[in-house]
Amino acid sequence: MSSHTGSSHSEDIAASDLDDAAAELDDDAIAASDLDDVGADLADDEAAASDLDDYVYDFDDADTDLDDTDFDADDFDPMDTYNMDDFVAESMLLDEYSEKIIDRLKEKIASGPSCCRRHIGTRRYIPRNREAGNDDLVANYFSESPVYIDEMFRRRFRMRKPLFLRIVNALSEWSPYFTNRVDTTGRAGHSPLQKCIAVIRMLAYGTPADQLDEVLKIGPSTSLECLGKFAKGIIEIFGDEYLRAPRIDEVESMLQVGESCGFPGMLGSIDYMHWPWKNCSVAWRGQFTRGDKGVPTMILKAVASKDLHIWHAFFGTMGSNNDINVLNKSPLFVEVLRGEAPRVQFTVNGNQYNTGYYLADGIYPEWATFVKTIQAP
Repeated sequence: MSSHTGSSHSEDIAASDLDDAAAELDDDAIAASDLDDVGADLADDEAAASDLDDYVYDFDDADTDLDDTDFDADDFDPMDTYNMDDFVAESMLLDEYSEKIIDRLKEKIASGPSCCRRHIGTRRYIPRNREAGNDDLVANYFSESPVYIDEMFRRRFRMRKPLFLRIVNALSEWSPYFTNRVDTTGRAGHSPLQKCIAVIRMLAYGTPADQLDEVLKIGPSTSLECLGKFAKGIIEIFGDEYLRAPRIDEVESMLQVGESCGFPGMLGSIDYMHWPWKNCSVAWRGQFTRGDKGVPTMILKAVASKDLHIWHAFFGTMGSNNDINVLNKSPLFVEVLRGEAPRVQFTVNGNQYNTGYYLADGIYPEWATFVKTIQAP
């Protein structure tokens, strides 16, 4: 019995040794495989080093050839490296990127804010009588016998009352935010008139949001929220109608008006103005300040017709630029360069022209699209 037990024990030891030997063989095989991989990597490195040597050799040859070549700056034409086709292609690429950025911004706005506003400290409730504020507003401007006449409304809010009411009605149909609503306690919120009047007053006078609280009974945070939603609504509602290039029939109408005034072929007047930027940061003040202005400004370039309709606007250029710099950055003539602009035909002194022009002042370049004033002799 004991002999059989000892034999079994010896067999177990032998089997264990056999397993260890097999494991060592596997380790050797793995090590050999790793060695092969290292060898392959070394071979790749040697090939890469050889390619690098060849590249350096070719570069040295090219450098030597360049040194041997006589370069004459007078024979170099910049138009050979950047021509009109390159400009049009670049403009199309920028337009494509701009559309992508706009789409992403719209998606971000549609998704709502990523986080709620945080208030540090104890919240303080201010019992504003917004119902009385709305009643006073209606009595002052929108009742049958208003306190202030329509001319005063236009002077204070920079627009006529029918246009303002049209905007209010359009915003009310666009979003429930500009409708009469009640809160969870059943109390009426701010009326559409209060919200839109607050926005127009800020835009017309540059009034701080906090200054509207005493009269309209609307808090600063609510006024700023109204401003953001108002701007978004105006762009979405009226953008397709007013933020666009003129149609062919509108171009013909402008040409008829210009011809009746003695300017056949005139599409409008072009000029720019400086908008003061009161709250410009100190770090940017030098970039936005020009010597003759003395304060930080942003430049608005616009093209307007005789009826004061603005057909083109380019805003946001730093105030340190002049007309030429702004013109070079403006996309006004991109459609002309692409061949997409409406064709215009008119005759002056027996000569026929097929390109319209804009009235401009003396700083603009001598282009066929600009007609500048003539100084009296």
